[in-house]
Amino acid sequence: MWAAFDSLTQKATPHVVALFRIVVAFLFACHGASSIFGVLGGSMGTGRTVLTASWPGWYAAVIQLTGGILVLIGLRSRAAAFVNSGSMAYAYFSVHQGTSLWPLQNGGEASVMFCWAFALIVFIGPGSWALDHALLGKSELKKSAQRSQIFRRSSKISGI
Repeated sequence: MWAAFDSLTQKATPHVVALFRIVVAFLFACHGASSIFGVLGGSMGTGRTVLTASWPGWYAAVIQLTGGILVLIGLRSRAAAFVNSGSMAYAYFSVHQGTSLWPLQNGGEASVMFCWAFALIVFIGPGSWALDHALLGKSELKKSAQRSQIFRRSSKISGI
């Protein structure tokens, strides 16, 4: 029974990773769109936009919108996810952490979750349904799959 379950989860993994990437990136892009265009409640629920070229709000919103869209469609996902993760780490430590250490107390849960979600995408890749797959071709996909298999084997050996 567990062997069948393991086989099913291994087959589904690239699709589940893609769904994870798409949902996280969509939510991230929505944050950027709300701050830049004032949609979906606007910047921080005020109904307004952030001032153009204001530091750090406008730049963060541009990263959120463009980085979110790039990760969403799977175009240079790892690089975009790296920038997105870094911007959320910066947001947490520069905006939230000054008021309290714990994210639950300082309102930084979203920053922490986005930071770690994008860090995960950097390491595991975009999964299936990524535009990069169409652009890079099958040889790059094989290399990526081989790296993934090496990770799975090493994690089974180490007990992860």
